Amino acid sequence: MTESPGPVRILSLKEEDHSHVLDENALAELLLDPRYADKKVSLISVAGAFRKGKSFILNFFLRYLTWREKGDDSTDWLTSADKLEGFSWRGGADRDTNGMLIWSRPFLIKDRNNEDVVVLLMDTQGAFDTLSTVKDCATIFALSTMLSSVQIYNISQNIQEDDLQHLQLFTEYGKLALEECKGKPFQQLLFLVRDWSYPYDADYGFLGGDRILSKRLEVHDKMHPELRQLREQIRTSFDEIRCFLMPHPGLKVAQNPVFRGELEDIEDDFKSNLKTLIPRLLDPNNVTIKSINGQHVTCRELLEYFKIYITIFHGEDMPEPKSMLQATSEANNLAAVSSAKALYVRQMEEICGGDTPFLNTEALEKENSRCSNDAIQQFKNTRKMGGVEMSLMYLEKLDEEMAEQYKYFARQNNSKNLFKSMRTPAVLVLLMIVDYFFQEVFQFIGLDSIAGIFTSICFLVTIALISWCYVRYSGNGREIGTAIDGAVNWTWENLLQQAVLPASQVGFQIAANATANATKKRK
Repeated sequence: MTESPGPVRILSLKEEDHSHVLDENALAELLLDPRYADKKVSLISVAGAFRKGKSFILNFFLRYLTWREKGDDSTDWLTSADKLEGFSWRGGADRDTNGMLIWSRPFLIKDRNNEDVVVLLMDTQGAFDTLSTVKDCATIFALSTMLSSVQIYNISQNIQEDDLQHLQLFTEYGKLALEECKGKPFQQLLFLVRDWSYPYDADYGFLGGDRILSKRLEVHDKMHPELRQLREQIRTSFDEIRCFLMPHPGLKVAQNPVFRGELEDIEDDFKSNLKTLIPRLLDPNNVTIKSINGQHVTCRELLEYFKIYITIFHGEDMPEPKSMLQATSEANNLAAVSSAKALYVRQMEEICGGDTPFLNTEALEKENSRCSNDAIQQFKNTRKMGGVEMSLMYLEKLDEEMAEQYKYFARQNNSKNLFKSMRTPAVLVLLMIVDYFFQEVFQFIGLDSIAGIFTSICFLVTIALISWCYVRYSGNGREIGTAIDGAVNWTWENLLQQAVLPASQVGFQIAANATANATKKRK
């Protein structure tokens, strides 16, 4: 750790592949310091959309803790001439914070039992900037919520429905990683509503904030099930949920490009409410100690949770969270695939379904090609979201599903071929006749031992035929029937087919010649 305290980046985002890298050495240097390692810890994190003043507000926590550590009650921690310093912040429209940062100097305060508690302040990368994917935002928010004892959800002007939807997405993503957690997975959530402009509806501070929060999370009978589920999921995710309404810090702060944190330029209303918010969260009777499954966590243990949780988010088991547009586009394309496949199945059922006669293979393939083209054309004509690339991806999916379905129709059609369906008993009967013939021939010429072999073969073939008939009739022992079919098919294709077909051709030729000779004699 550096001699001069400052923010330490413990988690960074690699923009090339959007992977998250934990700096274990920097984190270990901080959390395994002998002065803090085995003490209980309270981690206060600020998260939310980018460029909404998260780092700015966190620096007031830092200022208060520094003032409190000095123990100088004769001065007001918000009236000195010093500039606001600490975590990097600035005005403007572009992202300033990357990844997750922790202040390198922990603070010690007393809890209600007069025991030391280590307070850590953590700043997080803002969500929904132009460089971050939905997974980047979800991972940062979920990790900070899982690891913090107090998660400050920094939002602007009001608690809107999209704020609740984003919160639901991020916390549900975190809950996937905490699937074995007992009870509520997260501790304290504080909605910090910045630039609240309606003090005539609800006063600044906790009192007005809790009134607004109660309205936003209210559930009633006429509410749409989706909206009701969202609110229930948020309520069941945290041990405690509160809200604090903050006034605007003033135009000198918001519009002055050279503002560097001069306290005299900040509106008195803003500073007055800071004096309510921060001391309340860090009061010995209110400080929230980090606990997991009901057990208080020390700094040493927190390091292990950091390492475990980041490993979980790197794992293949975690799904890819999607934006609402992407999810809607995928559902839209899936619906088009389903509709086109239904058309293909309906047309093929009319051609080779269960009630239709056998169709030769060449004709079936032509019909399959026609029905496939009709389905593809319907898919292409359906208006879809997501653009050409997504449409092509789902067109491939449609092709794969129709190819798989065609295999089923081909098998069903082949089962209607009388010879193929009766091949096994026909071949077995043929084998019995051939065996009997050779058995009689060898007995006639006195080779009884060879005749006995054909008798045994004939007996086995008879047993096979009886077994096959039993399987087909009863439906039991299907694996035996499959084995008999396989043996018969091999025998037919490798032995009998080469002998029977030429013999049949010779027989047909002899019969044709005999018919021709008989016709000539009549003449």
